[in-house]
Amino acid sequence: MSFENVEAVFKGTELESQLIVCEESSATVELAAKALQTEADQIAKTLSFLIEDKPILIVVSGCSKIDNRKYRDFFHVKAKMIPFDEVEKYIGHAPGGVCPFAVNAGVDVYLDESLKKYDVVFPAAGSGNTAVRTTIEQLERFSGFCQWVDVVKCE
Repeated sequence: MSFENVEAVFKGTELESQLIVCEESSATVELAAKALQTEADQIAKTLSFLIEDKPILIVVSGCSKIDNRKYRDFFHVKAKMIPFDEVEKYIGHAPGGVCPFAVNAGVDVYLDESLKKYDVVFPAAGSGNTAVRTTIEQLERFSGFCQWVDVVKCE
């Protein structure tokens, strides 16, 4: 149902025509890059964390990795990813389709500075074979993000 929820959010907007359903899996950065014929770093990877019992999402460029020190400095807690089998319960999307759109109420979304090097990025769209082509401005608008953060390692 997650893709349908994302599709409903985009209905009647400029992103409705930018939804992509792939024949093959796009559940990992590498698979998504291949399916979408783009570079891996241009995939907008959505990572899910718990701060105490509160779920958050951080959207980063595809090749980025969380810098534990930067994360701790910003959020004032150690980075703790949501366990794989609990992601859908907390976020509303299963692993492989986690995206910053149509998430459960109370999930805060952060966008990482690593995305700003691209005009267009490709986040998932709620399932393991979907994505959406979006500008950074559209990502900001449709994700309902809280703020920009800098929590990844410099490559």
